[in-house]
Amino acid sequence: MDLRKIVVVVEDVDVSRKALQWSLHNLLRYGDLLTLLHVFTATKSRNKKKARLLRLQGYQLALSFKEICNSNFFNTNIEMVVTEGDQEGRKIVAMVREIGASVLVVGLHHQSFLYRLALGHDNIANCLSCRVLAIKQPELSPPPPLRAKTRERLPPLDSSTTMDFSQIEISGLHVPDIPPPKIPYRICPSPSAIIWRPRGSRKKKSCSNGGA
Repeated sequence: MDLRKIVVVVEDVDVSRKALQWSLHNLLRYGDLLTLLHVFTATKSRNKKKARLLRLQGYQLALSFKEICNSNFFNTNIEMVVTEGDQEGRKIVAMVREIGASVLVVGLHHQSFLYRLALGHDNIANCLSCRVLAIKQPELSPPPPLRAKTRERLPPLDSSTTMDFSQIEISGLHVPDIPPPKIPYRICPSPSAIIWRPRGSRKKKSCSNGGA
């Protein structure tokens, strides 16, 4: 069985955690390498103290995602990568290609970098050199309008823009309770519980019966 490298993008949004849970129960298998990738936005002020704080917060966020893996009793190899990058997804693309990922899993939301990649590339899968799975949740209410002065307007989730990544919609992820794994063991009786009967006792008994 070939080793698969699964990369899950770590973001501080609920759908990103749902994407990780979906991966644990529907995608990952024994022996796969799971990489939790978090890219924090570079600061314009070049403040090293602020950059260290963002890196620390990103590392703590990645640790919380790793705890989700541990709580699901999933036997897989896990690594965390926290690095500085951009909002357009260029750093994520570079890291995914460097890791040699087989699959990229992303929690899809309105500010997802996948939309920006779709606007700048004709084929996202070729850009990332791997399969892309985008996990999204159904909309409960329409999102607030974006201000054109501060943020660029991104295509909505149901846009007709051609996107070659697979969208998997979940109405609510219900993870079944997983019992703790059973530890196989061999039953070995206690030596003190074994009763040994001398061979001569049977002959002695038979002789006494004959004499009678």
